[in-house]
Amino acid sequence: MQRRLVILAGSIVLLDTLFYAALAPLLPSLSEQFSLGKSGAGLLVGVYPIGTFIGALPAGWATARYGPRRTALVALVLMAAAALVFAFGQTIELLFLGRSIQGLAGAVSWTAALAWLAQGTSIERRGEALGFGIGAGVVGAQFGPVLGSVAHLIGRGPAFAATALAAGVIAAVAIRTPEPRVDVATTGGSPLKLLRNSRYLVALLILVIPSMAFGVVEVLVPLRLSELGSSAELIGLIFFLAGTLEAVMSPLVGRLSDRVGVLKIIRLGMFLVGALLISLYFPTSVILLAFALILCSGAIGILWVPAGKLVSLASERLGVDQGWGFAFQNSTWALAIGAGATVGGALASIGGDLLAYGVAGALCALVGAVMFGRRPAAAVSSEP
Repeated sequence: MQRRLVILAGSIVLLDTLFYAALAPLLPSLSEQFSLGKSGAGLLVGVYPIGTFIGALPAGWATARYGPRRTALVALVLMAAAALVFAFGQTIELLFLGRSIQGLAGAVSWTAALAWLAQGTSIERRGEALGFGIGAGVVGAQFGPVLGSVAHLIGRGPAFAATALAAGVIAAVAIRTPEPRVDVATTGGSPLKLLRNSRYLVALLILVIPSMAFGVVEVLVPLRLSELGSSAELIGLIFFLAGTLEAVMSPLVGRLSDRVGVLKIIRLGMFLVGALLISLYFPTSVILLAFALILCSGAIGILWVPAGKLVSLASERLGVDQGWGFAFQNSTWALAIGAGATVGGALASIGGDLLAYGVAGALCALVGAVMFGRRPAAAVSSEP
């Protein structure tokens, strides 16, 4: 692996998830300030992945047409703009706008960064490299609640303006980092080939369900922690600890997928996530709910790295640029997490939190059962 490239790609996705996850400890106070309710809170969480869904395919086109470096620079500019809007916006409409722009930036940043990383890494080390990249994104999600807690203490202005400054620093490094040479003859296939390929679609299916589950968790757990007496700072700390486990596991899971393949990991992970989602409903104390959240976050992290590796391998096998492969992945992720956040919040309002957790957990178990019925070659093997 090229260490500099891994660090750069990781920094780009880390900054994106840092801003995304900063909302968790702010959500109760923003809900109260703007009278959002659970449905409104779910929409504020979900508008980010909606923006990602809108920007995913243009990001894939830009990465394939202009290369990952130029596309990543555009993403960093969008990140800085979104951070400033969210930092100084004083109406709920501006907060929605800031989150939407950040969603667009997220689509571009993840597509460009992961494509850049995949193009610069050999097949034998790609799972580990993507594991580090995705793990960096998890670290951003880990420190995001800390940023949100700081913003709660000192105000959104200075806290989120700092992320705009960080985007400028990363952009300066990206300008000086060379792109890997890619043979256009082997990557110029139509992106529609991906959507007609069963192996690639299976990879997206593996990504959809845990992403929906994550959307449900992002809405309901902070609100429940607040009901149990947690402060914004404590909510931030709990999500920080949850992200720690996920960040540590991502590169380890990526390395394991390089050695044993992905199917065994996916089978175990789906059933584990399904069970742990249900467990989030029952704790009646902050400590027990925090423990359940940490375990659930770690289990969800098991699934994202293998899914990303399968997307990369399928794209390469079909001769399609990596940018398109990750663009469809980001689009799918955004749609899934947005659906999880908005539908999960609505289900909780209608039938209680157990209904939302139960639906998400049942979907995870169903996909796990489907994976038990597939042979490695019929799913998507980790072999090139």
